[in-house]
Amino acid sequence: MSRIGERFAALRVRGEGALIPFLVAGDPTPALSLEAARAVAEAGADVLELGIPFSDPLADGKVNEQAYRRALEHGVFIPEVLALARGVRERTQVPLVLMTYYNPVLQYGLERFADEAAAAGVDGVLVTDLPPEEAAPWQAAARAAGLDTIFLAAPTSTASRLEAVAGAGSGFVYCVSRTGVTGARADLPDGLEGMLAEVRRHTSLPRAVGFGISSPEQVRAVCRLAEGAVVGSALVRLLAESGDRGPAQVAEFVRSLKATAKEG
Repeated sequence: MSRIGERFAALRVRGEGALIPFLVAGDPTPALSLEAARAVAEAGADVLELGIPFSDPLADGKVNEQAYRRALEHGVFIPEVLALARGVRERTQVPLVLMTYYNPVLQYGLERFADEAAAAGVDGVLVTDLPPEEAAPWQAAARAAGLDTIFLAAPTSTASRLEAVAGAGSGFVYCVSRTGVTGARADLPDGLEGMLAEVRRHTSLPRAVGFGISSPEQVRAVCRLAEGAVVGSALVRLLAESGDRGPAQVAEFVRSLKATAKEG
């Protein structure tokens, strides 16, 4: 069982939901990014997701797009992200997931990327724009390196798509709470419970809900319906706006989020 699987299994025994914070690697600066990632891990993250900067992030809203641009301006690309992952792994055994688009991985080389990610201490990779039906080459490279392959399930996913996600995925299923792009929202969408029930009919993998989850109350509500909650844009914005105090501010927010995940 992977480090991700072990963490979800332990949380299930304790009756807790998983809190999965998302940060953009290298933002707002490489040094602050590493400090923030370490602080978030220590503050109660169950899985830490790091976004690889990309110039055309179609699934991301304005906050994350700006963060990717800042990171790219600092020269943060795949090697720098892997160095950051190594820096986090030196301090913690929290499972690490890289979130990326397929183009950077393909250009870097599937086997090279998978092998170097695993060597850096990464546990899983979510390639947001790679459908499971077309993922066999990446899946083979990732599995050979011991990486979990995480795929998206959305409100628009058909039964055949969910079957493909179940067959190709491991670690957990990232359940997109709503159509559109990422970004903090004030409320959870109608139909989320039904969508999660449909995902469960196709797979026994843990379900983590993301896109628009931004408050302790939303984390509590999500963890009553699914096995985990992903919080991204709210953390990315807070880190960017808080200057040198960003890592401490983000860690404090993560502690408040994790407290409600325990109530889920």
